[in-house]
Amino acid sequence: MRNSVKEIALIGLLSATITAAKFALSFIPNIEVVTLLFILYTTVFGLRPTLFASLIFSTTEILIYGFSTWLIGYYIIWPVLILLTHFLQYRIKSEYGFAFLGGLFGLLFGLFFALVESCFYGIFYGISYWIKGIPFDIIHGVSNFIIILSLYKPLRNMLDNFVKSGFLKKGS
Repeated sequence: MRNSVKEIALIGLLSATITAAKFALSFIPNIEVVTLLFILYTTVFGLRPTLFASLIFSTTEILIYGFSTWLIGYYIIWPVLILLTHFLQYRIKSEYGFAFLGGLFGLLFGLFFALVESCFYGIFYGISYWIKGIPFDIIHGVSNFIIILSLYKPLRNMLDNFVKSGFLKKGS
């Protein structure tokens, strides 16, 4: 399915649903379904379409929120999550494993961005950035765990049915 019209359409669909889902929950601090969707899309559609969707998602964030240093983090952190999911998906046996991955990802989200901020503004800024954000990271990690535990399995079943019916195609 490389470079086919179907793959391009799938990548557009994945990118659009991620952007719309993030925007829909943007009024609630650190409660998001982007992590769930990247994990889900990686396990259902594969590495390539999901990586491209993450790049498009990150780029469209500029149109919504403007350009800043956080964008560089987005271009790195979402592909890292996708790669981790891709390599761990065969070892993870249930939604609990994906919930743990998403929860840990949420807990470490601020630390990762503190490292990116340190590159631009210095180590002390990065440390203060991380410490200031710890309460948000806790909310992010716990909410990711709950959301993925609650929604991964039913959404996975729905997407698997779409793939089986021929409505959607698996990626590579």
